[in-house]
Amino acid sequence: MAKLYVIKIGGNIIDDEKKLSSFLKAFAAIHDKKILVHGGGKLATRLAEQLNIPQQVVEGRRITDAETLKIVTMVYAGYINKNIVAQLQANNCNAIGLCGADGDSILAHKRKHAVMDYGFVGDVDAINTDLATNLLEKNITLVFAPITHDQQGQLLNTNADTIAQELAKGLSDQYEVTLVYSFEKSGVLLDINNEKSVISKIDPLYYRELRSKEKIIAGMIPKMDNAFAALDAGVNKVIIGNAQELSKLVQGTAGTTIVNE
Repeated sequence: MAKLYVIKIGGNIIDDEKKLSSFLKAFAAIHDKKILVHGGGKLATRLAEQLNIPQQVVEGRRITDAETLKIVTMVYAGYINKNIVAQLQANNCNAIGLCGADGDSILAHKRKHAVMDYGFVGDVDAINTDLATNLLEKNITLVFAPITHDQQGQLLNTNADTIAQELAKGLSDQYEVTLVYSFEKSGVLLDINNEKSVISKIDPLYYRELRSKEKIIAGMIPKMDNAFAALDAGVNKVIIGNAQELSKLVQGTAGTTIVNE
């Protein structure tokens, strides 16, 4: 079975031109088939401020009203996505930029919540694995922006971590998939104040132990739960670590590797 890397790059790296350039160079150098999923960074927020469009964030989640949806679509699926694709081409990596509406690649529905209306925020229903596989088999690297659609003409702002996870799960029948969450932290830390305290490997038993001793910070728990859900759905392994160490993450010599064994 051929290897496939599904790599999510965090917004903080996208905001830093030098770090993004260095990351994309390392990403382009991966010889196996690969998919990059990117977040949005702060550009959408800055543009909204310039256009005097108020932004509402509840518990760290952006409320996506109709005007905000226009901005995030322009920024995420437009400038950021095409800038990444252009840089990959410069590094001899033939890439194509997509959002969920392109080729009906990611189908989602508007989030329903008992109390909160998140606006035009989408939760993923299905991945078009045929399209992704056909492109990957032609040695084209896929670069996904965090915008999906509902097949009724409505675009939806969708969490990039979730998109990466769903792509990894959906393609695990055809490939040996490694899902990589790369951001500014070195991995899952035993001591939040010590970047060198990276836990190199976590299995379900150790995770339960860490949770019971409250050793995992709250912000990392959803990532970890998603990682184990991905493993349960057929993904080979999940790696969490620093985007600036991507080649080491892929080799398994940096970051935290999460396994189901």
